[in-house]
Amino acid sequence: MSIYTYKSGMRRVLMLSAFVIMTALVSTLSPQTAQAQMVSDEQAKGEMSIGNADALVTLHEYASLTCGHCAKFHEETMPQIKKEYVDTGKVRIVFHDFPLDGLAMGAVMIARCSGPDRFADFTDMLFQTQANWRDAQNPLASLVALARFYGLSGDDVTSCLNNQDLLKFVQGNRDAASSEFSINSTPTFILNGNTIAGAQPFESFKTAFDEALAAHK
Repeated sequence: MSIYTYKSGMRRVLMLSAFVIMTALVSTLSPQTAQAQMVSDEQAKGEMSIGNADALVTLHEYASLTCGHCAKFHEETMPQIKKEYVDTGKVRIVFHDFPLDGLAMGAVMIARCSGPDRFADFTDMLFQTQANWRDAQNPLASLVALARFYGLSGDDVTSCLNNQDLLKFVQGNRDAASSEFSINSTPTFILNGNTIAGAQPFESFKTAFDEALAAHK
């Protein structure tokens, strides 16, 4: 399981260095015409969720886009959860950013800049192709290429990565989650105040959902 230690000053320095390098790299890429305009700052900072807003049960997911266990969850378990609980209106899922490194920070900022309507599909695609862009010689070039499928040009990505308010927003939410729920690894899920740690199999979530739904009857 990927672990992020908040008290590690060195980790923060490395994360910031990676982010600075990343923004420098992306500024050299040739911009392409976007299919849609980048969303406003307010939209980029909005809630990213899927499912019925009036669902009786809400699952909060804390994940990092470079986390292999998170990718496994989204590839193997999330489709079943969507089919049986989200698409049927029983459960809503709220996504929370918990980037473990500079590349994950940049990736989630780009995903947020695509907007609430495209965020879930974008992040699913990033998890499905994680090994390709995360381990690429130039991961940012790969991210920019993927971002174009969601309406972001090279210029949009550059502007997004240079958005200090968005950066502080993501950092603040991550730090708050660590403080409030003692989260230090990904993926971590909060359901009715209870923590589900790690990429648990679908059966574990099914049991938790059914118990939570039964409590509302």
